[in-house]
Amino acid sequence: MRILHVSAALLVGMPLLTTAQTSAPGDTPAVAGHLAKARQAAGAEWTPTFDFVCKVNPDRANRADDPLIEPTKIFDNLFAIGRLGTVVYAVTTAAGIVLIDSGYADQVDTVLLPGLRKAGLDPANVRYVLLGHGHGDHFGGATYFQQRGARVVSSAADWDLMAKAPPAPQAPTRDAVAAEGQPIVVGDVSFTPVAIPGHTPGSLGYIFPVRDGGRTHIAGLFGGTILIPTKIPDEGLQQYVRSIEHFGDVARATGVDVEIQNHPLYDGFEQKLQRLRARRPGDPHPFVVGRDGYQRFLTVMAECTRAQIERRRSL
Repeated sequence: MRILHVSAALLVGMPLLTTAQTSAPGDTPAVAGHLAKARQAAGAEWTPTFDFVCKVNPDRANRADDPLIEPTKIFDNLFAIGRLGTVVYAVTTAAGIVLIDSGYADQVDTVLLPGLRKAGLDPANVRYVLLGHGHGDHFGGATYFQQRGARVVSSAADWDLMAKAPPAPQAPTRDAVAAEGQPIVVGDVSFTPVAIPGHTPGSLGYIFPVRDGGRTHIAGLFGGTILIPTKIPDEGLQQYVRSIEHFGDVARATGVDVEIQNHPLYDGFEQKLQRLRARRPGDPHPFVVGRDGYQRFLTVMAECTRAQIERRRSL
C-alpha cells in the first residue's frame, strides 16, 4: 500500500475541514448562546473545531479508508502514524516505545508496521500500548503487540467493553488497568491518565511530556472524542461535557500546551503537518498551541456539545 503525503491537492473535495452550517432557523436563544461562546473561544485558530463540532447534524466520523499520512516525527520523542482520521502516536522512551492506540486490526501489516519502520522505529521495541477507548479502531492492533510481549493498558470499564466485542476484530486479553491519579511510567516518560467517560464508559485522556530540541512541552490527548453526537444519548453527551471540563482542569494544572488527537478531523492537523514540514530553525512549533490555546480548544468542544444538547430539546 502506497503511503500518501498530505497536501492541499490531496484534500480538495474531501469533507475533512470544510466550512459548515453551524446555525439553523430553529435554533433557540440557548443554542445561539452556546454557539456564541464557542465562536469567541475559537477565534481564528480553532475555526475548524467550531465548524466541525458545532455543525448542524454532524455526519463525519473517521473512516478506515481515510487518506494515509506520511509517518511524521512531530517532536523529538513523538511520532504520528496512520490515517488523517485515525492516528496512532508512538512515544519513544528510555525503556522502549509506547503506542497510544493501535489502529485497525486489518491494517497492522499494511499501515502500522510499515509506518513505524518508515519513521525509523522498530516495532519489536514496542513495550506498551495505551488505549484511548475500547473501540476496534483503537484496540485493533493491540493484540499483535501483546502477543509479542507488550503490555496493553485500558480502563477497567473499557476492558469490560472490549470483552463484549465481536470476534473480529479480536480484542487484546485483559491486562493493565489505568486509573486516574496513578501515572504510567515507562523509562523516562510519565503518562498521566485522565478518566473522560462519555464516548465509552471508560474513555481515557493522556498527558505527557514531549521534547522539541532543548525545550519540553506538555501534550494533551483527549482519547474519547464524540464525532457524531446524534449517536449518543442525552445523558452520554452531558457526561461528555463534564469529562471535557474535567480534562481541562487537569490540563490546566499540568500545563498542557500541545494539542493532539487520535481522531484529528477537526483540529487543523493536516495544516499543522504541512507547517511542520516547512518549519525552519527558530520558527514556532505548529503543534504548540499554548496553555490558553489548549483551554480554548476544549471550551469550543464543550460549548458546541452543549449547543447540540439544546438543539435536541427544541425538537
